[in-house]
Amino acid sequence: MIASLAGQIQLIEEAALVVAVGGVGVRVFVPKTAMENVGVGQTISLHTHLIVREQELSLYGFHTLDDLRLFTTMLSVRGIGAKVGLAILSTLSPELIQTAVMQEEAVILQRVPGIGKKTAERIIFQLRDKIDFTALASAPLVSDVDADVIDVLTALGFSIVEAQTAVQKVPRGVTAVDERVSLALQQLDMG
Repeated sequence: MIASLAGQIQLIEEAALVVAVGGVGVRVFVPKTAMENVGVGQTISLHTHLIVREQELSLYGFHTLDDLRLFTTMLSVRGIGAKVGLAILSTLSPELIQTAVMQEEAVILQRVPGIGKKTAERIIFQLRDKIDFTALASAPLVSDVDADVIDVLTALGFSIVEAQTAVQKVPRGVTAVDERVSLALQQLDMG
């Protein structure tokens, strides 16, 4: 029904943005990654998914169509609602989600607060035939070393998104965990 919206950000909430569209403030729930580098008064454009319930209309917004498609695909998993789907996209990058499904790495999905082993395995089982993995062929997969580095960085208090971004900037030639952690910390200090 509402496929996209564009407008000026009026308010930034914990899990949502209020966007002025045609004189109306529209609350749009967004992943944490969509809230990075945005401010009140800034213009934003989002691809959206409207969920209609008996007592509520909820609008979910994403910067890219790929993120929106991944979100709606996750909603097809039994037991995964919009809030959990949004939590997954707030915690893990789309590439990491696809990698977890492709490599059947439930432990990656278990990093999302509220997702246990059984739920992670159900997500993998139900999504493995629904996700197109051709885009991942050119993207680097998350290695065990990178997963360890991400674990160390999150234990130090960095968000998973920050850790993933820093790890992606570390040269592939560096393979030792401690060296990769050190270089990732340097990337985080620069940010």
